[in-house]
Amino acid sequence: MTDTVFEPLRPRLFSIAYRMLGTRADAEDVVQDAWLRWAGSERDAVQSAEAWLVTVTTRLAIDRLRSRKTEREAYVGWWLPEPLVELEDVDQRTPETAAELASDVSVAMLWVLERLAPEERAAFLMRQVFDQDYADLAATLGKSEAACRQLVHRAQQRVQQERPRFAVPTEVHRDVLSGFMRAAANNDLEAMKGFLAGNVQLVSDGGGKVPSFGTILQGAARIAGVFWSVEHAFPGAVVYRMARINGEPGLLRYVDGVLESAQAFIVDGGKIVAIYVVRNPDKLVNVG
Repeated sequence: MTDTVFEPLRPRLFSIAYRMLGTRADAEDVVQDAWLRWAGSERDAVQSAEAWLVTVTTRLAIDRLRSRKTEREAYVGWWLPEPLVELEDVDQRTPETAAELASDVSVAMLWVLERLAPEERAAFLMRQVFDQDYADLAATLGKSEAACRQLVHRAQQRVQQERPRFAVPTEVHRDVLSGFMRAAANNDLEAMKGFLAGNVQLVSDGGGKVPSFGTILQGAARIAGVFWSVEHAFPGAVVYRMARINGEPGLLRYVDGVLESAQAFIVDGGKIVAIYVVRNPDKLVNVG
């Protein structure tokens, strides 16, 4: 039987858990755990089902994030979130992805949030993304309002230092990627360099499952060379496809018909300034 209280809140709970954890499976597990606690609760004593479920989901996500700390520290290379992907020409939107993408949490932003401590991450998200007041935030985190203000303040400072500072219209973002995709497909090194800012950066996540770069690559010539080398290594076998990755235009790259990577981009002034490449196959299994 469908729970008429829980189910309408599921997309919001998934959105909270995904922002905290960065993977679909962990987010879905947390939401399922929240459901089990809700099913076993004394509902007559609950004043607000939404507040209760948000609190439970946030606490479960914090606990899971703490338990994943050792795994994250042992992770091979850079850690990027599992991308939520919608193909440009296929309607794959589910209530969970619709809630996530509507709030425009980019891969770049989640990359920044990964550098926050679990409670800082929760405090920042609940205050800045979900507009929770400090009294509710204190109740959720089990801390004083003053302590929560400090958590949010520290998180804001960190995020402001590192978050993407660029906002361009979706049409401009898509046009730049389309041009870059054509240049890459034609293995045109100079054309690719023309779409890249001189100080462009590339972060790659292979997780030890596939080769990836252990450092953050920098420079238009170097990064264009990386894309050129893939085309050169697999002539005629590389195909790019436009997609929405966490709500923003991005690219999927296939080699011999197999999805090789999901690529998110930051664009400013008609140039690509950052690229986030998810190659870990475990994070690509949910992509169509």
